[in-house]
Amino acid sequence: MNPITMTIIYFTIISGPIITMSSSNLLLMWVGLEFSLLAIIPLLINKKNPRSTEAATKYFVTQATASLIILLAIILNYKQLGTWMFQQQTNNLILIMTLISLSMKLGLAPFHHWLPEVTQGIELHTGLILLTWQKIAPLSILFQIHNLLNPTITLIMATLSIFIGAWGGLNQTQMRKIMAYSSIAHMGWMLAIISFNPSLTLLNLIIYIMLTVPMFMVMMLNSSTTINSISLLWNKTPMMISMTSIILLSLGGLPPLTGFLPKWIIITELLNNNCLILTTMMAMMALLNLFFYTRLIYSTSLTTFPTNNNLKMMSHLTNKKYNLIIPILTITSTLTLPLSPQLIM
Repeated sequence: MNPITMTIIYFTIISGPIITMSSSNLLLMWVGLEFSLLAIIPLLINKKNPRSTEAATKYFVTQATASLIILLAIILNYKQLGTWMFQQQTNNLILIMTLISLSMKLGLAPFHHWLPEVTQGIELHTGLILLTWQKIAPLSILFQIHNLLNPTITLIMATLSIFIGAWGGLNQTQMRKIMAYSSIAHMGWMLAIISFNPSLTLLNLIIYIMLTVPMFMVMMLNSSTTINSISLLWNKTPMMISMTSIILLSLGGLPPLTGFLPKWIIITELLNNNCLILTTMMAMMALLNLFFYTRLIYSTSLTTFPTNNNLKMMSHLTNKKYNLIIPILTITSTLTLPLSPQLIM
């Protein structure tokens, strides 16, 4: 693709969430969402094959439907109150429509079906953008209207997302689908706490991005898209095995790694708000998430797949690709837990 075209596309992708986050006008927020939607479509179909075309079509249809619903909610709110911002007097049906559209954009259950399929059909770097940067704009709108949402509905959707994110990833062998189901589960944790303490949603988002970026970088560095291919890291880049294991355990929320921090604080906050049954179910589903991350670690470090003798010395023959960001983010994903008192304050 033309470098100028790529520059314009990436500039639009970056500016979309920034417009949404910095706006107090719902119409401008919607414009920021549309920037993000239209700019990423060329990246989805950059790899010219039927699978990427199908993924781009699914993404466009789903996101366009969500944009239509939220635009309808904005217009109905303006007709009712004469303002371009949701107020306490806003009709509950309008707020539910907005929550549904933002859930479709985030890939929250029960509107999650497009996310694993789209992530599987696109390139790894585009999948990274889809699962991290594209989540910021819808979450920023939820952050601004969290006090108007019905806590019961948000908790039901959050619990369903955590369940589907945990159960859906169990039978997967494709790394991109596993990361997509991981995203669904993490978005469920963020939605669960947004009605009680939205700053914890922001903390969870930052840590989720901090863990997802190095995992995708490891996959991009070695072109690993399946469990079988990532299991060959021991004879390509042996040091990546320990990094991958640490990142996966942190994504699963195993103490004392950084990924345990948001789960620990969210569970504490929900218990303070008397959500005992919900908290118990969320903790049980977190164990399922940890199980399929552990399965990945088992296949990468505790098993040696059959290979011929020529492959056993690949680490000595291949050109080394260095990436300074991966070690920094790996250390961050491991050692941030002692900073939790400062983060909570």
